[in-house]
Amino acid sequence: MFALYSFALLLVLLVGSPYWIFRMATSGKYREGLSERLGFVPRRLRRAEPQPTIWVHAVSVGEVLAASSLIAQLKVRADGCRVVVSTTTRTGQKIARDRFGAENVFYFPLDFAFAVRAYLRALRPALLVLLETEFWPRMLAECYRAKVPVTVVNARISDRSWPRYFKLRRLWKKLLGPTTLVLAQSEQDAERLMAIGAGNVEVSGNLKFDIRVHKPAPVTEALRQFLTSGQKVIVCGSTLEGEEEMLLNAVPPACITILAPRHPDRFSAVAQLLKRRDARWLRRSEWLRAPDPLRPGTVLLLDSIGELASVYSVASLAFIGGSLIPAGGHNPLEPAQFAVPILMGSHYENFRSMVEVLRSVQAIQIVTSENLQASIANLLEHPGEAAAMGERARAIFDSEAGGTDRTLAKLLELVGADA
Repeated sequence: MFALYSFALLLVLLVGSPYWIFRMATSGKYREGLSERLGFVPRRLRRAEPQPTIWVHAVSVGEVLAASSLIAQLKVRADGCRVVVSTTTRTGQKIARDRFGAENVFYFPLDFAFAVRAYLRALRPALLVLLETEFWPRMLAECYRAKVPVTVVNARISDRSWPRYFKLRRLWKKLLGPTTLVLAQSEQDAERLMAIGAGNVEVSGNLKFDIRVHKPAPVTEALRQFLTSGQKVIVCGSTLEGEEEMLLNAVPPACITILAPRHPDRFSAVAQLLKRRDARWLRRSEWLRAPDPLRPGTVLLLDSIGELASVYSVASLAFIGGSLIPAGGHNPLEPAQFAVPILMGSHYENFRSMVEVLRSVQAIQIVTSENLQASIANLLEHPGEAAAMGERARAIFDSEAGGTDRTLAKLLELVGADA
């Protein structure tokens, strides 16, 4: 099985290599961390004296943010253990290094035996903690072979992924059956994980309900200073290609629009879109150098990483991207903590359980491209209704918290630390 899997993975790398080499040469996108991905363990991770290590893998920004409180508490509570963090994406790497220090953060190895074994030999982890659905076959198999306990936390299987997982349930049973512990986000996720053969499944709740913005980002502080009283601000977060045009057409001309594309490599493309539309717009990076009041109708392009959650605090209304097109949606909880009314498209398959909880108390409004403009206008024209909707969202956000504490207690048990 693994010979075929490794061959298929190698084939994908070979077929895609011209594109990746081109991107490395032109933008440097895949150049960073290449040696680490290939199994060359950086010196900063090597220690002269062996120390029990907890290895946490969080693929990108969302997972790093969700796990931040858990990781911070593990570093304090898991006495005698070192906590290291791996990511897959460059954006996730930046956030992780900012929060946990570069000496403890690295790129997750490619799923080849030689790369995986290099890290297992160097780190000798006492526990591997995977976030959500990072089920890499070779990594799992090599951990079992080396007798490294594997846990999956904040585990989920989305509606979009479920048919594929279920079709291959016999394979997943071999790979997930030996896991030490799987902590699912919801009862539905737990049922799906058990149906494909995952072992020792429990429900611990969603870590994302515990994400709190304690310190405003620099751009948020500037916005609070320079936005005029009563100014309506629409924050469109984690948008994907095709959505920005629809949103710009739907937002009333007197509003300030803050556009936050999901992927940094699209910042320039969205800037070009704004130029073509002859819009009044500014890049966050440029405006923040010498901020001044934003005129009605201005579009602010949030060309930064890790600031969106804080920026939601100035919003009159929030739209969650990846949902007007069939991309599965993104996290709707970030604006909820600030009691901001939330709009989201009908494609929220990746966050169905979360969205359905919000929908059950009318704390989120599901829209289409056809009624988006009318929905925005209606909420802006009825501020009392919008405020009540936002407060219901915040109540859900607060009531569902606690997943981090439950997860932490389980992990401390596994490494023999006091909970």
